[in-house]
Amino acid sequence: MKKLPRLKRKKQADQKPARITNETVAEHRERILAGGRRFKYPVQYARHRLVFNTILISIGALVLIVLFVWWQLYPQQNSSTFFYRITKVVPLPVAVVDGESVAYSNYLVAYRSQIHYLQVKEGLNTDNADSKKQLEYQQRRSIDNAISDAYAAKVAREQNISITTKQVDDALNQQRQSRDGVASKETYDATTLDLFNLNSQEVRGITERQLLKQEVAYKIDSLATAQRDKVVAALAADKDKDFDKAAAAIESDGASKILSGVEPFVPRTNRDGGRAATAAKLQKGEMSQPFKSTTGDGYYIVKLLDVDNDSRVSYAYIKISLTAFDSKVKQLHAQGKIKEYITIPEIQAQSIPSQ
Repeated sequence: MKKLPRLKRKKQADQKPARITNETVAEHRERILAGGRRFKYPVQYARHRLVFNTILISIGALVLIVLFVWWQLYPQQNSSTFFYRITKVVPLPVAVVDGESVAYSNYLVAYRSQIHYLQVKEGLNTDNADSKKQLEYQQRRSIDNAISDAYAAKVAREQNISITTKQVDDALNQQRQSRDGVASKETYDATTLDLFNLNSQEVRGITERQLLKQEVAYKIDSLATAQRDKVVAALAADKDKDFDKAAAAIESDGASKILSGVEPFVPRTNRDGGRAATAAKLQKGEMSQPFKSTTGDGYYIVKLLDVDNDSRVSYAYIKISLTAFDSKVKQLHAQGKIKEYITIPEIQAQSIPSQ
């Protein structure tokens, strides 16, 4: 059979590029750009994908960190230094009282300082099961104080109550006084750091909150103010200035009951709310004007009875207690206007261990 000749495809001769003219320059430019787009778009797509994945991973990591911090602070109630510092940077709440947020850091600074003191002075072992009640008591005490501080700040803001820098400085100077004289600031700061693990800024913050709460308590307690004025009137009408008689003449009951008594010889710097220091400024038999206790628990009137050879003083006193602020906080508890975000057992008064 006769073979058919194999057809060979003739290679077309290479065509010479068309000549670029003013009329064809746009066409040639578009042809070159179109060839480059093949390399541009894959790289651009990969870069966009990388940015998207980075953002997605960052968001996921942030969510995990937030969940971890939440789990440690709220379900686990971790009070370590690391998480305490987090609460100082991030304003996390530990509770809310009448719509006012209670700072987690204020709770932790009080709780950690008390636990540190018990560990240093009494050898408390926090890992021991026997110390559980003590830890729960300190937790309850610390969160109750933080709640009352927050409520005091709310009332102070609403009623334009404030304290001055001088008041804070004076209170800190008062804390530095002892029977042996006045400690230097450096010595006092070192002592508070050693005993309570509190630096000077933390001590100042605690003192400032305490003073503000005291100012609020005095401001809103109209009952104590009225009782104070009645006591002053009763003493003015009694030529003997009998403190017991004056206290008994004012109708009161419960926490608002007016107290009277006699304090035996104590140092002038005795920590008793300012009674000894005030009595030391009087003459024998002289009576003071009503003054606010330095501890913020009420009004005092003192009468100097005697001074011994060691310059110690003996005095009689009348105390008009403040009750309105504590009663209001208890009322908010009863009305369900206080919500705690961590679980701490309620400690009954009879089960509270002595300090």
